Amino acid sequence: MVRRGRRPGARRHATALGVETVDADTQVRRALGLADTERAVVRRRLILEDNRPVELADSYYPEPIAAGTPLADNRKVKGGAVRVLADLGLTPHQVSEHVTARRPTDQEQELLDIPADEPLLVLTRLSRAATGQPIEYAVMRTVTSRSTGHTYQMQAPTP
Repeated sequence: MVRRGRRPGARRHATALGVETVDADTQVRRALGLADTERAVVRRRLILEDNRPVELADSYYPEPIAAGTPLADNRKVKGGAVRVLADLGLTPHQVSEHVTARRPTDQEQELLDIPADEPLLVLTRLSRAATGQPIEYAVMRTVTSRSTGHTYQMQAPTP
């Protein structure tokens, strides 16, 4: 998957905000197909472009998948989450995305250093394995005035 949304020539990097196992909210539980008692591992990141905050990205994984893997460790994952999932035999096969816009929460205002009236572009992505099993639910909130938009190009692996 190629994600484009950065300004030409801009340097982009992610700062980890933490990894934790949580009682997921209703939206995350539904997306991942979790029972009320099941938990999720969330990896939170702040995306910076030329050292200016542009996006918050949270990736949720069902605890039974992530527990005991680098996804649950509070450190950078060598090769990324997609590699860890592939090593578990859970290559993303189907991806669904939904885009909305809204005003930021107080916490988002603070982390992104934006005023209350700055709209955020909110993209949610659900990735499923070939079996249909949900393996990742991601929520990305982008500062609209600091973004050139998002273009996604995906190519499914050949069986």
